[in-house]
Amino acid sequence: MTEPTSPLTTTSPPEPTGTTEPPGTPGTTPSAPAPDIWEPHAPAAGPLRPLPVQGLDLRVSGTATARELAHGVVEVTAEGPAALRIEWRVPCVDATSFWTPEPRGTGWLPASWSAPRRTGLAAGAPIAALVGTGDTALCAFAAEQTEVLAGAGVVEESGEFRFWAQAEGRLTVRIDTSGRHFARCLADLTAWWGEGRTAVIPDAARLPAYSTWYSMHQDVSPERVETQAALGRELGLDVIIVDDGWMTADRTRGYAHCGDWEPVSLPDTAAHVERVHALGVRYLLWYALPFIGKDSAAFRRIGRYALADAAHLGAIVADPRYPEVRAFLTDRLARAVEEWGMDGLKVDFVDWFARAAERADAPEPGPEADCAGVAEGVEKLLAAIRARITAAHPEAMVEHRQPYVSPGLWPYVTMVRATDCPLSPQENRQRTVDVRLAAGPVPVHADMLMWHPAEPPEQIARHLINVLFSVPQISVDLAAQRPAQREALAFWLGVFRTHLDTLQLGELRPSRPDLGYPLVTAVGAGTVAVARYAALPVEVPAGGWHTLLVANADADQDVRLTGGGGTVTATVQDARGRIVRQDGIDLDRTDTVAVPRGGLLTLRRR
Repeated sequence: MTEPTSPLTTTSPPEPTGTTEPPGTPGTTPSAPAPDIWEPHAPAAGPLRPLPVQGLDLRVSGTATARELAHGVVEVTAEGPAALRIEWRVPCVDATSFWTPEPRGTGWLPASWSAPRRTGLAAGAPIAALVGTGDTALCAFAAEQTEVLAGAGVVEESGEFRFWAQAEGRLTVRIDTSGRHFARCLADLTAWWGEGRTAVIPDAARLPAYSTWYSMHQDVSPERVETQAALGRELGLDVIIVDDGWMTADRTRGYAHCGDWEPVSLPDTAAHVERVHALGVRYLLWYALPFIGKDSAAFRRIGRYALADAAHLGAIVADPRYPEVRAFLTDRLARAVEEWGMDGLKVDFVDWFARAAERADAPEPGPEADCAGVAEGVEKLLAAIRARITAAHPEAMVEHRQPYVSPGLWPYVTMVRATDCPLSPQENRQRTVDVRLAAGPVPVHADMLMWHPAEPPEQIARHLINVLFSVPQISVDLAAQRPAQREALAFWLGVFRTHLDTLQLGELRPSRPDLGYPLVTAVGAGTVAVARYAALPVEVPAGGWHTLLVANADADQDVRLTGGGGTVTATVQDARGRIVRQDGIDLDRTDTVAVPRGGLLTLRRR
């Protein structure tokens, strides 16, 4: 977005003395008093007053200013000594869904009295959109601060949709009512977040990976890891992520053994890592960062610094406000890269810091703490870990996981994964697309793909197509896969790798968030990729492309093409990559091409 040469700036009038909002300010159209809204889950905001902005019913507390950045895009800042709220309403006309990057956060329209979202460094992201017919953004917004309480919902009394954001001391939001595609509006908002933030992303963070979690759970060993790394490399998996179990001989789940982080199940660790590297595979190791298990020596050392007791997990949540805790955890995690030669870390459960901090019994910081807030301690901890591992390995990777997708984490992360949804392709699709729309420059990984041993290759292909616009992680026993299953896996991993720039870095245009994105498009430099998850037509762009990919994840084989024109070369491959058709077609006369379930149609201009 570019600012006009003379941006419109308005300032709020003085604070009213009562709770009734004034009708406006001199020279502006009076604003009708807003009906009282029942807010059983939100703190009181105090009196709000109108702030005149063209075409927007905007109300604020504190001292506020608004400036127009572009057509339909306004930035509002409020400042004051107490809790600040910025609130606005738009007509809820032709609305289809409310989008957020939370798990299961997209779809229905909430009521205005619904519980607000509390976002922070380790919890969610302060961004949302009301989406209308045609995938337009009736209103999208983002807050500059990470620590925000945000509410949104239908006002039953008026049929409007009400947004509000609340923070302490200072609050800046951008509000977009330009009516563009909602993904375009969200891309501009995340670009605003990225101004002044650094995210250094190694190329390997975008390459397909193997995870041991669903395939092995805690039963890991050097032999099993090396076997899967070798088989995965043959299929196109460049990274292996070893999950829970490497630090304990216990196989009953739980986190009572976290904290010491000794490689109990991976003896002679450095030599083992060297053998994996010799295969051409990079290696990441899992850590449950906040948990100090009650059966660990670490508990005896720093267990007194507990932010919360996770008794059902056999652990405590360590309090990052204490330098001793941060130093201990940093040393433990950095060891994987500095001593064992790992290529990075899977840093899990960071959101538990925020969850523990919100509990009513959360302790006040003691005299040894150097942070008043838990979020500040978390950021110092993540920064220390990142600094240590990149000093040893400049391209070291760090995986985080939904729901901790805050832009405040971008300097400390190289990929973020959709939260667990085993064997749920539609859920994996929706979560990866939702996170992509809020992740800015950070690569988004799918939850690990697993399937039953009897799964046909067509369904394996469908799993992969459902996460086509993210980085796939595979978590099955590769040695147990039948030839046809391996062919499907190798073929689609090849598609991910060949078209990485378009699939991951192209402009993402998901359709119909209210239906879970039954059609998703990515537009790159000359290549357009479309994934079809329902029996929907695929629009062929009039120009600007030389290659059009259509991945068919639906049982309906008749892919109807609309628009476009001229003669193109069409190649149809089945789920295993075998060519079933290759010839020229005239788009002016041909509107349907048969593409098997799990197959790929490639159109190339002659």
